[in-house]
Amino acid sequence: MAFKISVVALPEHPLEEMLALMKKIDELGLHGFWFVDETYHKDCWIIMAAAARETKRIVMGPAVTHIYLRDPTHIAQMLATLSELSHGRAAAIVSIGNLIMLQQYHVKWEGTRPLERLREAFKVMRALLEEGKVTFEGKHFKYTGLFTAARPHGKVPLYMGAMGGPRSFQLAGEIADGLCPALGYSAEFWKDVQENFKKGAERAGRKVEELELACWPVVTVARNADAAREAAKTIVGFYIPSMPPRQLKLHGIDPASVQEINNAFFRGDVETVIKLTTMDIVEKLSLSGSPEDVIQKLKKNFVPYGVSHMIACIIDPFIVKFFTGRDIPGLPDFVEQARLLKEEVAPALS
Repeated sequence: MAFKISVVALPEHPLEEMLALMKKIDELGLHGFWFVDETYHKDCWIIMAAAARETKRIVMGPAVTHIYLRDPTHIAQMLATLSELSHGRAAAIVSIGNLIMLQQYHVKWEGTRPLERLREAFKVMRALLEEGKVTFEGKHFKYTGLFTAARPHGKVPLYMGAMGGPRSFQLAGEIADGLCPALGYSAEFWKDVQENFKKGAERAGRKVEELELACWPVVTVARNADAAREAAKTIVGFYIPSMPPRQLKLHGIDPASVQEINNAFFRGDVETVIKLTTMDIVEKLSLSGSPEDVIQKLKKNFVPYGVSHMIACIIDPFIVKFFTGRDIPGLPDFVEQARLLKEEVAPALS
């Protein structure tokens, strides 16, 4: 079975550059081009709509979109529209959302049974995508006779995004077309994911082999391995505040040991975040280095536990410059890193 490589972008680039970048990735023949759907960045749905006619092969979708800030009917309507525009190349990874961003919106999600909300949201999205209408009476969502003219071009895969919790991995096995945990790198983490994903699938009478297990890691790949790791160092610390304590522990990191990084992040002190992000943390919380380094880590920690699709959050010179103002000699641009993943990493894993 082919190991699939997709890329995910933090859409900060000038839009003409972003569309040109998507065309190049499409020409390279990667599986998909996914976007972070957060207010911090430019609107990914508008970008994907513009790119639908500029590309021919790549799957497009949010990784992730969220069911606290977006109603699931709204997500389904946008996906169906994107599917029609792209002739069936739309998909989505759906989750409760970025917990830090929910705090900034003053959304109270704790104690609101978020997994129950996700279960309902998947039912609603599937109904609207498959039937064009929904009547639903749930604890979190209620609709009567709601319909839409937005119809997809074939089936739209719905994956579930998750991070630290076994119950969320199990729920994905029950209800989703696949599971895509973010920021997982260790064998301990992926073993836990695989066991719980399988448990959920079996509970629902499904075969886990027929579902997809994907990963969403921070990736920097370069001939100059030191340049790749230095680029990862500039960004890895920004993601630590979004990682639940259980997830950190599965990577051999004591949550208390990174509290100062979290504090600096909340102050907006980028320089201190980078300074406190040691190379030991970079090794544990990124896929960074030469193509051989990335292959070795994927073979050791990911593939044995069923991961067959990498959605790589590539850290390129533009992102490093955008967040830190720095240049890192020897760091390839986005397309060259994607080419290394496509031509050297993927074949070694298939």
